[in-house]
Amino acid sequence: MIQNLLVANRGEIARRVFRTCRDAGIGTVAVFSDADAAAPHALEADAAVRLPGNAPSDTYLRAELLVKAAAETGADAVHPGYGFLSENAAFARAVLDAGLTWVGPPPSAIETMGSKVESKRLMATAGVPVLSELDPASVTEDDLPLLVKASAGGGGRGMRVVRSLDELAEAVEGASAEAGSAFGDPTVFCERYLETGRHIEVQVLADTHGTVWAVGERECSIQRRHQKVVEEAPSPFVDAAMREELFEAARKAAKAIDYVGAGTVEFLAGPDGRFYFLEMNTRLQVEHPVTENVTGLDLVALQLRIAEGERLPADPPPTVGHSIEVRLYAEDPAAGWQPQSGTLHTFEVPDVDRSFTHGPGLRLDSGFESGSVVGVHYDPMLAKVVTWAPTRAEAARRLAKALAAAKIHGVVTNRDLLVNILRHEAFLAGETDTAFFDRHGLDTLAAPLATEDTERLSALAAALADAAGNRAAATTQGRLPSGWRNVRSAGQRKVFTVADREYEVVYSLTRDGLRAEGFEADLVTAEPGRVVLDVAGVRRTFDVARHDGVSYVDSPLGSVALKAEPRFADPDAALAAGSLVAPMPGTVVRLAVQAGDAVKAGDPLLWLEAMKMEHRIAAPADGVVAELPVTVGQQVEVGTILAVVGENA
Repeated sequence: MIQNLLVANRGEIARRVFRTCRDAGIGTVAVFSDADAAAPHALEADAAVRLPGNAPSDTYLRAELLVKAAAETGADAVHPGYGFLSENAAFARAVLDAGLTWVGPPPSAIETMGSKVESKRLMATAGVPVLSELDPASVTEDDLPLLVKASAGGGGRGMRVVRSLDELAEAVEGASAEAGSAFGDPTVFCERYLETGRHIEVQVLADTHGTVWAVGERECSIQRRHQKVVEEAPSPFVDAAMREELFEAARKAAKAIDYVGAGTVEFLAGPDGRFYFLEMNTRLQVEHPVTENVTGLDLVALQLRIAEGERLPADPPPTVGHSIEVRLYAEDPAAGWQPQSGTLHTFEVPDVDRSFTHGPGLRLDSGFESGSVVGVHYDPMLAKVVTWAPTRAEAARRLAKALAAAKIHGVVTNRDLLVNILRHEAFLAGETDTAFFDRHGLDTLAAPLATEDTERLSALAAALADAAGNRAAATTQGRLPSGWRNVRSAGQRKVFTVADREYEVVYSLTRDGLRAEGFEADLVTAEPGRVVLDVAGVRRTFDVARHDGVSYVDSPLGSVALKAEPRFADPDAALAAGSLVAPMPGTVVRLAVQAGDAVKAGDPLLWLEAMKMEHRIAAPADGVVAELPVTVGQQVEVGTILAVVGENA
């Protein structure tokens, strides 16, 4: 029996495992890097051990430190979570060699499935359908489009889509470099790319007594950069006959490697319903909550029981209803998915259950809370927001409403994108293949929920809330409206910006009420944190919070972040024409040019690595690289000048 469990991970998955442990009466041990010292997962466990440093290679990827932490705290078992060392056979062996219980599959199964090249060959032998492997050196036009993939690892890293042969060499080089950096193995291979494929996966559970469950399928087709964004169970694409074929293939895959524990067999299905093995994830998946919701199972509890030697019942429970999960990321989809960092001042999703339990309603699995700091060292996922309902349409509607009403202050997120997806007619019709973003346009899907009219009204509310705050803080004239005069004078003026849009608010508070230029609105009440306006006979309430010079205005019309512009510009803040600055903190990992090189608009200049992804910095226009003040390996902060592209001589 497991008495004390160390979770060799961080964030929401560590908290998720701790939640089940508390229910089971199992003690918990957390590990944390210096960057995570104040993270919720480090504070919730019964004991926590510091891993000095910040980079994963110095902390969460140090197997010897994790085993030592287990010994120091009296842990008798280790759960790897997902990511980091969760699919590292050497780590699993180190845990077992230390006399600890490994909550996961045998190291041999991890090793076998760790190579996508070898695992596909094994699956073909076991009778599981696979896409044939292509040698990059012998690819022809007839093989296009194709996908270059890293043999090791996952999470979308080391993957490139190739649609013309002249792109192949660069794609192979880039994928290999990224795979080597991320996984320590630069091996890549190619396979045919299905432009409109469906990403379908089957949750499996296997005990040490020979029972193998295919618990249910999930669809994870809506992806960005080959990383999942929306997941659901069951798949709207899979009918009863296809489901049985998928389950049989998944069971064959698990039995072929004598699998034990929880795992996921991933398939790519074409429009004709034929499917092909992609890989097997020998761990718990990020999207496991949707399976829990439709089956009533606690997959972590089952992992622990299997590790303790318990038998599974002969058959898994049936699925009931529909569950949808979205991944809320600190990133800006409209700016090339740039990850965001900073303080998450407010993080409130209405009517959610934060206890990581499963069942009807809304569930929030998160490693962050209000006041948490989103750093640059790890994945930018803030939370998984999950819903269950009797029908798919109801689940989508409920989840979209909760996300739209959430208060998220301090970092830009993909919240509006998620809501737009959930409300899109194609999503509601079940048309959710991997080309969803390309087909429907990222510009449309990432459009703000708040219209420009809503932004204008929010700017007025922000100005009135600021004035109310000034009145409340004033030591004299505390009861007089801000800007009050005995005789009429010029109105109060505030300027806010949202993205590239500027809103000027000019208003006066008179004995006759609010007078605001360009607005037909009456003021009902104005407090520092809340403004109520009567707009064309409809009462609207705006909640206002201010952090670091930004007013965050939330209302049923949409959430708006308004940057207050200073009355006088600082001339020293101006950048030289053609300057490209770092959009995020990160590390320069590759340079494509040198000072003096001629470039065309869109040509890559360099690549930044931040939050587990590479981000290309491209030339904004034709010209010459006048300055390149950074070097490979250099750490840069937001706003650091990376390059200056001048006009052609």
